[in-house]
Amino acid sequence: MSGGALCIGLMSGTSIDSVDAVLAHISHHGHELQATLEHPIPPGLRQAIADISQPGNNEIERMGVLDRQLGELFADACTALLDHAGVPASDVFVIGSHGQTIRHRPPSGGNAIAYTLQIGDPSTIAERTGITTVADFRRRDVAAGGEGAPLAPAFHAAAFARAGVNRAVVNIGGIANVSLLVGETLLTGFDTGPGNTLLDQWVHHHRGERYDRDGAWAAEGAVDPQLLARMQQHPFLAQQGARSTGKETFHLNWLTRCLAGLTNLNPQDVQATLADFTAQCIADSILGSAVPVDEIYVCGGGAYNTDLMRRLYQRLAPARLTTTAELGLAPEWVEGAAFAWLAWRTLNNLNGSAAEVTGAAGARVLGGIYPGATRSGAGATRLSAR
Repeated sequence: MSGGALCIGLMSGTSIDSVDAVLAHISHHGHELQATLEHPIPPGLRQAIADISQPGNNEIERMGVLDRQLGELFADACTALLDHAGVPASDVFVIGSHGQTIRHRPPSGGNAIAYTLQIGDPSTIAERTGITTVADFRRRDVAAGGEGAPLAPAFHAAAFARAGVNRAVVNIGGIANVSLLVGETLLTGFDTGPGNTLLDQWVHHHRGERYDRDGAWAAEGAVDPQLLARMQQHPFLAQQGARSTGKETFHLNWLTRCLAGLTNLNPQDVQATLADFTAQCIADSILGSAVPVDEIYVCGGGAYNTDLMRRLYQRLAPARLTTTAELGLAPEWVEGAAFAWLAWRTLNNLNGSAAEVTGAAGARVLGGIYPGATRSGAGATRLSAR
C-alpha cells in the first residue's frame, strides 16, 4: 500500500469486556492491519464504568477519577500494542480513541438538549504515548443536529462496499447497528437495539459469567412469546430514520419491568428470549429497508455467538449471512480499525461522519486533536500523513 501512515484505533464498547487496540496502515487507498491486541479492563474499572453509566451520587468526582484512570488504561493498551508489534511510538501518525460512553442522549430519544459523553482522558493518552490523539468523535455530529452514532457506517462503506452488490454490515457489540450499502454507496445506517448488552447482563446476574459463550445457555432455553411481545413494544423500535440508543435504554431494570407478573419463567428461558429479541430487532431493520439485501456481514463480538448467528440466519435467508472475516477483516477488529481510520481522516481535514446515517446537517470533520508530547516536553504533531 503506497503512501499513508501508521495509525492506532482504540475501542472500548458497551459490553466493557476489553480495550480493542488496532495498529493499521491507513491511506486514501484503504487500510491494512499491522497488529492487534485485546487489552483487559480490570474488574474494578469495569464495575466503576457500569456504576457511572447510571445516575447516582457524587457523579462529577467519580467521573473525573474514572476519566483519568481510563486515559491511563488506554495509554497502556497503546504501549502494549506497540511492544507487541515491535513498532516505536515515533512511527505512529495518530491514535484514534473512541473513549468509554457513559451517557448518550440523542435527539431521536426526544431529549430537548441532546448530548453524548465519552470519557478516557485523551490528554493522558497523548502525554503518556507521545502520539497525537484524536478523541471525542461523537459530539461534533451532535452539535450539527445528528445522533452522534453510529459512526462506523462510513468506515463500513469505505472498507466493504462493492459495486453491483447490496450489502448489510451488522455490528453486534453491546448495542447492535446496521450499515446498508447499495453498491459503493452508503444508503443509511442506524442502531437496531440491544446487541450483547442484555445477554451479558442477564448471564452475569444469574451465572456469574461475563458472557454466554457461543450462546450455549440461550440455545438450550425456550423463547417465551409473552415476554418477547412485551419487549417488542419498546418505543425505540418504532422509530424511523436516524436513530441511536445505548444501555441507558436497554438495561436490567427495563427487563425487570418487562418480566413483571411472569412468575413461571426460568432464567434460561429469559436468556433464550433475549437472544430472539436481539435477532428480531436486527432482522426487522434489514428486512424493512428500502432495498433488498444480497449479502450480510456480521462483525463485533456477536459474530462469535453461534446461537445468535443461527437465529439471524433463520430470519434473513435467503440472503447470504457470514462475518467480515470473509472480507479480510476479523469481526473483533472492525471497530478499532474504524477509529484508526477516522482519526487519520481528522488529521487530514477529511469528513468522518455521514449525514445519511446520523441525520446531522452535513458531514463533519470529527473529534478533538490532542498533540503528542516530544521527548523534550514540547508539544508537536504532524499535520498531514506522509
